[in-house]
Amino acid sequence: MNEHALLRRIAAHAEVGATPQGGVCRIALTDADRDGRDLLVRWMNELGLDVRIDQIGNIFGIRAGAQADAAPVMMGSHIDTVATGGRYDGCYGVMAGLEAVRVMNAGGIRTHRPIVVAAFTNEEGVRYMPDMMGSLVHAGGYPLDQALATIGTDGSVLGAELARIGYAGAMPCGAILPHAFVELHIEQGPVLEAEGITIGAVQDLQGISWQEITIAGQSNHAGTTPMHLRRDAGYAAAAIAVFVRELAQRYGGSQVATVGSLQLHPNLVNVIASRATLTVDLRHTDEATLQRAEAELAGFLQALSERESVSIETRPLARFEPVRFDPRIVGLIEQSAARRGLSRRRMTSGAGHDAQMMARICPTAMVFVPSQQGISHNPREYTAPADLVHGANVLLDVLRALADEK
Repeated sequence: MNEHALLRRIAAHAEVGATPQGGVCRIALTDADRDGRDLLVRWMNELGLDVRIDQIGNIFGIRAGAQADAAPVMMGSHIDTVATGGRYDGCYGVMAGLEAVRVMNAGGIRTHRPIVVAAFTNEEGVRYMPDMMGSLVHAGGYPLDQALATIGTDGSVLGAELARIGYAGAMPCGAILPHAFVELHIEQGPVLEAEGITIGAVQDLQGISWQEITIAGQSNHAGTTPMHLRRDAGYAAAAIAVFVRELAQRYGGSQVATVGSLQLHPNLVNVIASRATLTVDLRHTDEATLQRAEAELAGFLQALSERESVSIETRPLARFEPVRFDPRIVGLIEQSAARRGLSRRRMTSGAGHDAQMMARICPTAMVFVPSQQGISHNPREYTAPADLVHGANVLLDVLRALADEK
């Protein structure tokens, strides 16, 4: 891999949706996302790839193999971002995929199997839920019609926006069934940097449970209502936030829990809140443990409702079981790192990724490179150029090994 070529491609794509803070805002199916897609498709065409777009807007650039009808090896990620995103999350994996193709083209390398560079639609789930939607639909885990009918946070309809930006493709979702899928990604966490390790061979991915909780109490005067007579939705929301944090600390291990969104009504300094809406994000690598955490939370909510005389309703937002990646591909990642003299370790991904969905239909694994201070979803997101190149080289090695398998 040529360091300068990879960095130039990442930097050029980061100009699409660039923010004054140095980050990127390229939310799915916005004009910025359209422009980012246009640039990606142009680069795919320049590399001689056969570009195809499916009905959910996933983009696939296909490089022919010696055996045209062989199942292809797919690599890639996503190019949509959160509102305060950086330039590496998702996009790095797609740009490195393009560079892998460029290197093979320049070397006259023809693989036995076709190779596909993929960019999946709406991985972040910022505007339309659930996240990782494009890869989930591709893998058959979410109905296309339901995805196209999704109402966004801004009231828009996903299918209409897909057509508006010109990426409502004709190819049936799931038409490409890979021999294997490999996703290169920044870690988005602090482990690799803290341990001074260059390559993470991701062996599993945490299960994810998202739900929205709505609490209905009674609005009243903050000065004249005695504490024991209050139906305080604000207090109930705070109690839930404390409970899930203590639950995660009590479980230990890979258990994490987060209240990431909290809204109060009427949201006034001298008025007891009559309504609160919050989200709870629970994650664990073990499905049974994750279910136990969900059950504990449900029991706590029932007891809290009775104790504080408030009504509590829950709405599931997303639920994905933990994923164990293909041991053989994980081994190929480790072998490549070893041959290149790179430090490596097996690890768990705490974030959701498109690879999580692709693992439903083909052998899958991920390659991680360090994130400085573990920062991501932030304009300060940064990975050292040398680490970016090391990760891309490992991707290239694994890709070639898989694509030459008979």
